Order: sequence, then C-alpha cells, then structure tokens
Amino acid sequence: MRPHKLAVPEAHATQQGYGGIATAPHSLASQAGLDVLRDGGTAVEACVAIAATLAVVYPHMTGIGGDGFWLIHDPDGSIHAIDACGAAASAADLAFYDGLSAIPWRGPMAANTVAGTISGWQRALEGDEGTLSLGRLLRDAIDLAQNGVGITQGGAAIAMAKHAELSIQPGAYASIFEPSGRPLRQHEQLRQPALAKTLRQLAHDGLDSFYRGDLGQRIASDLHRLGSPLKLEDLQRHSASEPKPLQIQVSGATLFNTTPPTQGLASLLILALYDRLPKADAETFQHLHGLIEATKQAFLVRDQFVGDPAYMPVSPQALLDDQAGLQAMIDAIDPDRALRWPRPSAHGDTTWFGAADSRGQVVSCIQSTYFEFGSGVVLPDTGITWQNRGASFTLTSDGPNALKPRRKPFHTLNPALAMFEDGRVMAYGTMGGEGQPQTQAALFSRYAWHGVALQDAIDRPRWLLGRTWGEQSTTLKLESRFDPKLVEQLRAAGHDVEMVEPMTATMGHAGAVVRHPDGLIEGATDPRSDGAVASY
Repeated sequence: MRPHKLAVPEAHATQQGYGGIATAPHSLASQAGLDVLRDGGTAVEACVAIAATLAVVYPHMTGIGGDGFWLIHDPDGSIHAIDACGAAASAADLAFYDGLSAIPWRGPMAANTVAGTISGWQRALEGDEGTLSLGRLLRDAIDLAQNGVGITQGGAAIAMAKHAELSIQPGAYASIFEPSGRPLRQHEQLRQPALAKTLRQLAHDGLDSFYRGDLGQRIASDLHRLGSPLKLEDLQRHSASEPKPLQIQVSGATLFNTTPPTQGLASLLILALYDRLPKADAETFQHLHGLIEATKQAFLVRDQFVGDPAYMPVSPQALLDDQAGLQAMIDAIDPDRALRWPRPSAHGDTTWFGAADSRGQVVSCIQSTYFEFGSGVVLPDTGITWQNRGASFTLTSDGPNALKPRRKPFHTLNPALAMFEDGRVMAYGTMGGEGQPQTQAALFSRYAWHGVALQDAIDRPRWLLGRTWGEQSTTLKLESRFDPKLVEQLRAAGHDVEMVEPMTATMGHAGAVVRHPDGLIEGATDPRSDGAVASY
C-alpha cells in the first residue's frame, strides 16, 4: 500500500547547527540551554539550565519538587543513566492511609515521596567535564522566577481547568498562581520570588543542600506543617543512582532507555516487536496497527513486572534478552485484528528536553511532578511545588506498585537514546503518561525506518492507546489529520477509535536531537507545545 498524502499544517524544517543545539517544550528553556552552550558549557550543563528554567516557566508540567531521569552519551561513546527518583517516606505505610481505598491524587497525603530532581542535576554535573558555575547554570531560571514570565496559552488553560481542585490545597498555590483570586490568564505575569530565593540558595550552598543542608531543613519543616508524611531523614537518606541503561538491538541501531521504576522496558519492547513484524510504509494500516498491537504486548509485560527494581522478581534486561519471550509476544499479534483492550492505564505529565554539543555529548532528559502542578501542595517558605508521584502506589500488601515505606513508585517517565550503526546518536522523548512509549515509537519508526525527516516525524498526526495527562478514556485516540480510509481500516480491525483535535497536546510534547558523525546536529520540537529548537 502506498502512503497517503498527509494533510498536515505548514511544514517546519528540522533545525541544524554544528556548535550546539537545545530543544525543550518552552522556548525560554531552549534559549537558556543554547546560551550555556555558547558560553562553552557542555550538553549536560545546558540540560541543567533547561531543567531549572522549565521549573520556573512550565510549573504546570515540571518543577524541582519532582523526579527526573537522564541518559547521557559522552564523547567517548559511553552511555550512562541517572535515576533521580525519590522513594516513599518512612511513615508512608498502609496504617498512614487507614480507611482509604486509594491514596488521594491531591493534597499533603499525595506528597509522600522525596523529590529527586535536584539530585539528578547534582549527579550529572559531578560526572561531567563542564566548568561553568552552578550560579551561571541557574542564572536564567532565577531571573525569570524573580522578575516574572508570561503565562502560555496551554498553561493558562490547565490552571483554569484544575482551579477547583488546586486552589483549595494547603500551602502557597493560590497566593502564587492565583494572586488575584483567579487563575492567571494567558500573557499575564507569573512571579515566584520564593522559588527564586530557593534557586539562589542552591547556587550558593550547592545542590546537596536540598537534602542535607539548611534548605532541606526548611523544606522538611514546610512539608510536616502542611501534613505530608515526609520528614527530614527521608530527604537526608536520598541520593541519585546510576543504574546500567536497558538496551536492545533493532535494525540499524541499538536502543537505550532507563531501568524500572520507569516504563523504559515497554518503550524498548514496542520498537523491538514492531521491528520483527513485516515491514510497511509509514502511516499505513500495517504501520499503525503493528505499533499499537506491539504496545499492548509491551504494556502487559510492564504491568505484570515493572515497579521498584528492588522488588521485581525478574531482571528487565533479561526480559529484553529473552528471544523466546519476544517471539511469543510476536505470535500473539494478529496482523489483521486488534487485541481486546483496555487494560488498566497510567496517568502522568512531564517535560522531555535534550541537548548536544560540539564535543559529541548528547543528552536525553525528562523530569516531572506527575499531575498538573503535582500534588497541588506548594511550600510557602521555598515556593516548591511538590509532586504526587507516590499517589500511584496501590494500598495493597503485594503487587508491583504496592505501597511500602522507602519504596520507589512506578514512573511513566523514560528518556530514550539510540546509537545508529552509521554513527548517528539520537536523543528523543516526550511527555504524556501512557503516550510516552507510543510517541517514542511513532517518532523513531518514522525517522529511522521510514525515512521521514526529524521535524516531520514529530509534526505528523499521532495516536494514543489509553490515557495520558488529563484524560480518562482508554480508547485508541487518533488525531483527525489521519487519512479517513486508514481510520476505517483500524475500526474494521476492531480498534475502539476516538477522533480528537488535529494537533492536540493530548498526544504529548515530543522532541528529538540527532548528532551526525560529521558533527552536524539536528533538532526538532513539538508544535503541540510552547517549545522551540535553539541552535548555532
């Protein structure tokens, strides 16, 4: 079947450069990263600047009160990962939630895991060759927090939609994000002086002060006063780790992703399974159906096994290396019919960002506070919005994500990276809960196997099986720019299709960076976001 002509918005060219490149879902964050690269910083240093800036300008999606994960390709070709996921509080046990059937999604009882993001910055910088000061890396974030930033259309829409559940939370949410008694509107100025002060203190005292310094004591005091089970000793116990990345060989490349508690295993499985199916052109029935059915098989494995790796009964890498197991999943895929669905789905929103420098360092990074504005608990003394990632724990005595003190929660977050046989290195990822592995599969398959330009691979219409941030339905959602004949083919095969907006943020905010062996660097960002690619 020949690929149909896509009805897409005006095409955007893939951005290029040789000096360095940064991409993020907010243009100010991309610019902050590029300025660091121009000042002689490394890709890792650029990503710290991007991360800090996003925490200020995109607070509905991320912040320093959340978690983060990194994949770093160094100039010598080595790849290492950083797990900056915080564990549940020592006091967060079943007794703490006695009488409840589930952990609340909002409020102090949802603010039950340590925020690991800052420890990830610290670990990344400790292993890097960069020479810029921490004050320089946080400079733009501090300025924007102190002097203000204009609210984006997407940020204003989310703040309005979530007003009822967020404005009632204890802490400083209302005073910071609704200073006039209502959510800030598009283009109105958001000022966060308490967060600016916190970032200055981090620059002065060092990132470890978030956990084991004066700042950590102030954070713990605020959390306790607002009703969170987290205590100072929980912060002091935390540190980021560097687990070996998961990897798998596919046609033309080796794929890398992060270990549990992330769903990186599922992201790798989808592409590995699709690679073993009969080849098809992009945007045909075989392309979408193959990836969707591979997604179902990968999610079944994920939901059975993935959680805190300390409690998993099997090695995730062993699941990827099990050729018989992969073949069994392939055999379970009907090339003509959809597997009956749904299964339980995961929520989540986040920000993915990436950078590459002229030395050959390429970084794929992702951080999140889980739901929009996390738990909704904003610490008055420090201005930190605390995550609600621990609300995903189940209040059961057993299971892959059962609540236990000091246990890590399941994460939808997973940054991706690929090393091509021809020498290219690709960093890519997206926000979007269950949509993250699916968008990664769409982006990579289009670019790597179907010859689609990097930016076009992101611009083209996307699909989502299950839920993403802000969504409850578990249908197969298709952006309305897909060929109607393809839509009917999917319906005829048994897919429960739901048509959505032609270019909707429900599909996530994707981005990608590719460094070629001759030094050329390409970057792409998602028109569904407020992002930009900055290069030189």
